[in-house]
Amino acid sequence: MSSEAGATMNTSARELALAWLAQDPDPDTRAELSALLDDPEALQERFGAKLEFGTAGLRGELGAGPNRMNRVTVMRAAAGLATVLGPGRHVVIGYDARHKSDVFARDTAAVLTGAGLRASILPGPLPTPVLAFAVRHLGADAGVTVTASHNPPRDNGYKVYWREGSQIVPPVDSQISAAIDAAGPVDQLPLGSFEVLGPDIVSAYLEAVTRLPLGEERDLRVVYTPLHGVGATVFGAAMRNAGFHAPVMVEEQREPDPDFPTVAFPNPEEPGAMDLALALAAKVEADLVLANDPDADRCAVGVPLGDGTFRMLTGDEVGGLLGEHVIAHTSGDRLVATTIVSSSLLGRIAHAYGVRHTETLTGFKWIMRAGEGLIYGYEEALGYSVGGAHGLPVHDKDGIGAALTVAGIAATAKLVGRTLLDLLDDQARRYGLHATSQLSFRVADLSLISDAMARLRAAPLATLGGRSVEARDDLAVGVGGLPPTDGLRYRLAGGARVVVRPSGTEPKLKCYLEVVVPVTGEVAGARAAAAAELEALKADLGAALGL
Repeated sequence: MSSEAGATMNTSARELALAWLAQDPDPDTRAELSALLDDPEALQERFGAKLEFGTAGLRGELGAGPNRMNRVTVMRAAAGLATVLGPGRHVVIGYDARHKSDVFARDTAAVLTGAGLRASILPGPLPTPVLAFAVRHLGADAGVTVTASHNPPRDNGYKVYWREGSQIVPPVDSQISAAIDAAGPVDQLPLGSFEVLGPDIVSAYLEAVTRLPLGEERDLRVVYTPLHGVGATVFGAAMRNAGFHAPVMVEEQREPDPDFPTVAFPNPEEPGAMDLALALAAKVEADLVLANDPDADRCAVGVPLGDGTFRMLTGDEVGGLLGEHVIAHTSGDRLVATTIVSSSLLGRIAHAYGVRHTETLTGFKWIMRAGEGLIYGYEEALGYSVGGAHGLPVHDKDGIGAALTVAGIAATAKLVGRTLLDLLDDQARRYGLHATSQLSFRVADLSLISDAMARLRAAPLATLGGRSVEARDDLAVGVGGLPPTDGLRYRLAGGARVVVRPSGTEPKLKCYLEVVVPVTGEVAGARAAAAAELEALKADLGAALGL
């Protein structure tokens, strides 16, 4: 780039920054931006791009400018949503305990009501599944929740739900995005007053999840952590209402804290995130460890190994246990769904019970649209929507309802001296051992991910982990009736499978691996064999990706 071109670009960024300052209602971001006016590189980073409103909404780092999450970005998003919905519509708004979440929720409500819509805010920082439930329960036209889920502390996000209580999908996202682009300065938007809902909406949610198929047994000692998020109060109430003993809380992580001081990443899947919970579980000799991520839409499960130590179950292991439990406790024409990157075990279970099964793209926005009669859906990233005789109480992933149901399964098993590990062994004997794992590459430069995907497409792999590649699907062109998405799926000899795709929420390239091993003797032997096969797949895949 020439110095003249750079100066023109930087001057333009400075002009955009001054226009931003003129409309920004937040003294924090005004002060931040004012201090950067003579820093061309910082201005270009903030004003040379913008957060894209994609499927479900926005997510990004807090700060000033269109490439950050801030009050201007949020108010423009609310204005776009108001334009697409039109006057007279009702929107329910929830938020978590992250930095600025409550402010963004109030800004959203004020812009919506100023545009002639009705806005109702949940009565405090609450789990995302409460918002998803509230949209349907109140008959609203849409919902918004302000959360960045399990992202780092510096991030926040803005997720939109439609009237059926599930996340938006195309073309609604592009319609809202176009309306956002057409919105004028936010200081010219009319603002209105809004209502704050009472605790009755939380009570209604709790009543719904305690109607899930929990079994009759309640003798269980549970250690629980919300990972500094908003799950503790609601999960504690759900356990109490369902008749369980109060969970033993990880006190260091019990209260909401947007800085997440005890974890490097507030995600139960990340190394170290569950250390405090597992240590407490060993100390109190717990039967079960349960965790939610910060907005409590995901659920993690840990189990005792019988020697004073614990291990975390994978999302696929929990997904199979919950899936068979729900199928066994419902009747009629039913459908269960999971994603193309999750284990194929659910399909085997569904076939054995004569229940319909389908696979979708990743994300609950797709799972919840899998078809009529859906009673259960899950994805391997610790997301589960559990139904029962009354249907699905939440049309999105629900970490509270899933945790409650896992507790019911574990209590029933405990009555006869068994654990969730015994139930997993039972499934391995019935359906074959479906072992899954992941290989992830976090990058600072997103071009590394696109380059790696281009290499895989240019030079198709013939073998992986000593298995021949029997079929390769380029998901970017749409496969099996699924919408196009950036990803590659390899079907290997012996029923193994590998899927490679860029993450939709983090700067990661993610690889999902599965091997299926018949169990003819001890399950432990099959698990050891599967673990070795997964490591071989990882080694070959890592070499092929070059990351």
